[in-house]
Amino acid sequence: MKTLIIYTSIHHQNTEKVAKVMAEELGADLVPVAQASSRPLAMYDLVGFGSGIYFWKHHKTLLQFVETLPAVTGKKAFIFSTSGEGGIEEHAALKERLATRGFSIIGEFSCKGWDTFGPMKLFGGINKGRPNEEDLAGARAFARGLKRTN
Repeated sequence: MKTLIIYTSIHHQNTEKVAKVMAEELGADLVPVAQASSRPLAMYDLVGFGSGIYFWKHHKTLLQFVETLPAVTGKKAFIFSTSGEGGIEEHAALKERLATRGFSIIGEFSCKGWDTFGPMKLFGGINKGRPNEEDLAGARAFARGLKRTN
């Protein structure tokens, strides 16, 4: 299964850490969204999309990139994120955009990340040291599960 992971990781490289362990587990190509192009997507069986969560949704650069993608038929995708909260509830906006492009979402992963955004910066943030080894092990297990579903 040929896999591509497109991600953006802004403040503490929380999401990049998760993307790297997933890419390693899947043998995936890993591309920051700033360097991504829609052209090679046809070469991949599975595409992952991930970023940190900002104001309850994925980073605007990832959402904007997805808006530029051409329609696909039956292309499998997965979504991942890191955030102060660490839940998949914030995946709705990205999930909707991918679905309107024809992607079939086969899995979602989220974990907590060190968050110093806004006023939290004054207190050193929350979740310092996250994602930790346990979080990264969870990301690896998630990726192994993706291999089993294909």
